[in-house]
Amino acid sequence: MRAYWFDNEAGVDQRELHDSGRDVPVDYLAKLGVLYYRITDENDVDALAKERSYKNRDVITVSPEKMGDIYEEKVKSFFHEHLHEDEEIRYIRDGTGFFDVRSESDEWVRIQLEKDDLIILPAGIYHRFTTDNTNYIVAMRLFKEEPKWTPLNRGPEVDVNPYRKEYLASHLAV
Repeated sequence: MRAYWFDNEAGVDQRELHDSGRDVPVDYLAKLGVLYYRITDENDVDALAKERSYKNRDVITVSPEKMGDIYEEKVKSFFHEHLHEDEEIRYIRDGTGFFDVRSESDEWVRIQLEKDDLIILPAGIYHRFTTDNTNYIVAMRLFKEEPKWTPLNRGPEVDVNPYRKEYLASHLAV
């Protein structure tokens, strides 16, 4: 895992590094509510799942070979800024991808993940996801209840969502 400030360079594909050269430490991610673990043994994922009450999981492969004609459309949809009303937990099994999360000053922090990286994004944090330029990632998704992935795209009505307000109060309060 490597986290850094996103460079916001216009006209460059979302799957490129967008590396500003300014790293972001793990403790800063934690202040945003983002938790990171390096886990090489799936038994440790099971222990974390039990500890955090994750009851369900699945594995998703994001690649043109696996998804066919809908790949480009899906990757673009994942990259729309959104939040979820549940934690988003991803354990990378193969490949590389990026989660971008909003900082307290509304800037993007890019988090590059690879095999054996596990990330937990809190409910209510604005974020987006993309594969890297290899167009391939395999991730285990963990869920507290039935598997679901319901993005709420950023907008005035989502800014007042109770999960967003709780996130702001608990993680970005001044």
